Amino acid sequence: MRKAKRLQGMVLHIEKTGEKNADNYGNIWEKCIFMVELVSFSKRTSKRALPTRLKGKRVKLIRWCCFDWHYKLGARKTLDADETEAVLKGKPTDTIFW
Repeated sequence: MRKAKRLQGMVLHIEKTGEKNADNYGNIWEKCIFMVELVSFSKRTSKRALPTRLKGKRVKLIRWCCFDWHYKLGARKTLDADETEAVLKGKPTDTIFW
């Protein structure tokens, strides 16, 4: 099975949307939009270089957050395989756009 390539970016800004859901454990999760600047492929991806057209590109990534470490600026976020493909093809999805 071939491993899917995945992009990584640095969190620059987090916007809370106000949309909330509780899980079965009583945790309140809030939908957030992360502004992420693409920096590289993840370390699990082969030694591919990030295309110059994507270096520094800013994308908005939707994630559900609950705990304080979810809101950390400067942290690295790894896009999932579908999100990475969407960025490489230049087609926004429900969870990633620009």
